[in-house]
Amino acid sequence: TNFFAVIFPRTLPFTRTLTAFISALTGSRVNKLFELIKGHPLEVPLTLAAYYGFRRSEVLGIRWSAVDFEHKLITINHKLLVVERQVILTDELKTKTSHRTLPLIPPVEELLLRHKAKIEENKAFYGNVYDKRYLDYVCVEEDGKIVYPDHLTKKFADLVKENGLRHIRLHDLRHSCASNMLASGVPLKEIQEWLGHSDFSTTANVYSHLDFSFKIKAANTILSAYSDEQPIVKKESELSLLEKASQEMKALGFTSIEEYLAYKAK
Repeated sequence: TNFFAVIFPRTLPFTRTLTAFISALTGSRVNKLFELIKGHPLEVPLTLAAYYGFRRSEVLGIRWSAVDFEHKLITINHKLLVVERQVILTDELKTKTSHRTLPLIPPVEELLLRHKAKIEENKAFYGNVYDKRYLDYVCVEEDGKIVYPDHLTKKFADLVKENGLRHIRLHDLRHSCASNMLASGVPLKEIQEWLGHSDFSTTANVYSHLDFSFKIKAANTILSAYSDEQPIVKKESELSLLEKASQEMKALGFTSIEEYLAYKAK
């Protein structure tokens, strides 16, 4: 029996879970990414995406007025899109729950303060040439112009390829954020609120399979501490199918989930 065909055929939740499972970076790999982007022109948007799991439009729409250094908070209340070459700046986010206020994480705060000082230097350097239309926007180019979404995606892909990293998309930083929070014991409900998912089922459909795997590991840890019993072996489930799919994808040489899914759908 083709294990993948049993549940993949037309189950979107499983497809999303597989994407999250394969694409997520572990904490150590995220730290390696931080090392690579240090000093990079796009360090700020990539760091925000990695720490907070923000959507691309949310990252590029963050404004200084939404960063509260005094109370150590950052608010998502705006987004930036480009549709048919037209820049769209709007407070209308994907869902109502996309509007959220989160703690300003210390390394992010330090980065933003350095970035803010650098912007002031750039203003002085470029003078009248500096684009003053986006003064309240955090993620801007040296000359004050906005960072275009596709530019951010392409530059991230280039960075990954040039440094020989495993193929991941910009959006996979969102999966990595959620997966690492889950691995650290953060409840799914809190992850839902952090990511700004519209309802709990969205978060649960993607990450609950991973959540149970961590519970099995926790159970085995306490079991080994208290007795000589054999570790708990979970019956084959969607999680083990995910593991098999991940291994098969690598064995077949696919570098992207999209290629693998297309291959399995034939």
